[in-house]
Amino acid sequence: MQTLILEGYLAADPSILSAEGSGRKRASFRVLESARFRRADGTTGERTTGFNCICFSEATAEKYIQPFARKGTRVVIQGHVENDSWTGRDNVEHYDLRVVVDDIRLKNRQTPRKAADTEDPQVEEPAGTYDLNDDIPF
Repeated sequence: MQTLILEGYLAADPSILSAEGSGRKRASFRVLESARFRRADGTTGERTTGFNCICFSEATAEKYIQPFARKGTRVVIQGHVENDSWTGRDNVEHYDLRVVVDDIRLKNRQTPRKAADTEDPQVEEPAGTYDLNDDIPF
């Protein structure tokens, strides 16, 4: 099995989903990672790659990801890559790769969110050079 370590930012708030039948909860989210490079002519460029991630640990999803992770949170993920396939509504077979999360660390953990919390959360640590108020590219 291959192990992947990925550092990036959450593209949106994570989705906490319940499995049919068992009701076990899991977290689903997308992590964006940007790489800067220099072209042959000397100009700089940037490439952003998105990774679909899923965390099957119910305790991690409920007690760590759901209360603290939000759009723009910087994360470090350790996991493995898995093929995912499904048949769409148009009966076309779709294929994708996803990262199955074994371990996750939130680098700029925010205050826990409450059900009635409508204010913007306060960030405890700086998030680096990125402005978290900007839209995250897809």
